[in-house]
Amino acid sequence: MKRFAGLLVLLTAVAYGVIFFVFRTEEQPPDVLSINEAVRIVLPEDAAVYETVTLLSEHLTQTFSDMDEARRSRDRTLRVALYIFTGVFMLAGLGLCLYLERAFFVPFRRMKGFARRIAAGDLDIPLTMDGKNLFGAFTESFDIMRDRLRTARENEYAANQSKKELVASLSHDIKTPVASIMSAMDIMRVKAKDERERHTAEVITAKLEQIDALVTNMFHAALEELHALKVSPRELQSTEIALFCKNSDYEGRIGSLAIPDCIVSADPLRLQQVFDNIIRNSYKHADTGITVESRINGQMLMIDIIDYGEGVPEEELPLLANKYYRGKNAGQTEGYGLGLYLSKYFMEQMGGGLTCVNRAGGFSVALELRLA
Repeated sequence: MKRFAGLLVLLTAVAYGVIFFVFRTEEQPPDVLSINEAVRIVLPEDAAVYETVTLLSEHLTQTFSDMDEARRSRDRTLRVALYIFTGVFMLAGLGLCLYLERAFFVPFRRMKGFARRIAAGDLDIPLTMDGKNLFGAFTESFDIMRDRLRTARENEYAANQSKKELVASLSHDIKTPVASIMSAMDIMRVKAKDERERHTAEVITAKLEQIDALVTNMFHAALEELHALKVSPRELQSTEIALFCKNSDYEGRIGSLAIPDCIVSADPLRLQQVFDNIIRNSYKHADTGITVESRINGQMLMIDIIDYGEGVPEEELPLLANKYYRGKNAGQTEGYGLGLYLSKYFMEQMGGGLTCVNRAGGFSVALELRLA
């Protein structure tokens, strides 16, 4: 609309220029006095004829002068009329632009912004109702739609929460009888009378362990979605971080480990889980030695856990910490895509962060812990 108004003003200015140019360059009438003087020169020197021609010449001169004055007056009137008409046309056009802007485009942009907020999931801000514009009849219907969508989303959220609570509850309840059965199988294996009974007990125990692992993963995932995985940071000595690394490295693959003396803000339980997840991933996907490097950078303790595998494609790096995401190189390796997701969640809740980086000759997970 602003472009249209600008074009209208430009056309009006051009029209004014054309009118001025046309009237300014209009051909002027002949010089009557010069013509009369030329006629007198060529006439015979007859007094009567000369007097008659002189009177006629004066009459013609006055007549032409009156006609020229009348033409000039007409031109002035016509020029003023054209200027006024062009000005009125421009003002009418600008008035129409202003009316359309207020009555059509402003409400349309408001509804467009409302639709964009709805698409983005913002259902809390109502659409202002205005019956004066062209869209007034639709405003109430759009706001009813917003209210219905918000109600539907709340109902869906409540249903999902109920489902997650049920999954978490069932997962927790299942672990108790599984643990009891595993204890009974341990006794049966000890008291087995022959090799066949012992083998059967071992197979059942292995399957029970698999069931327990699956139920544990399902329980942790349900709790995480319910925001029940509490993180309680406290002051922690850096010597404990080194101990966490060693506890996670049950195969003894960490060849270099040095943590600067400092105190960080961290939850010991969650930080141990972070190291467990990262080092277990390195075992599964890289199957190489591991180096742990650390340094203090400002108010953060930076810890790099480095392996020497093939790494991951660059386009997958931002996705590795997404829930349930598994890289293309995971193949048939066991996993659910939750380890790095939970680790990043824990680190952020402790005021730090987690980043995956490809390095020359390997792959690194960088941890950030805030100094206390």
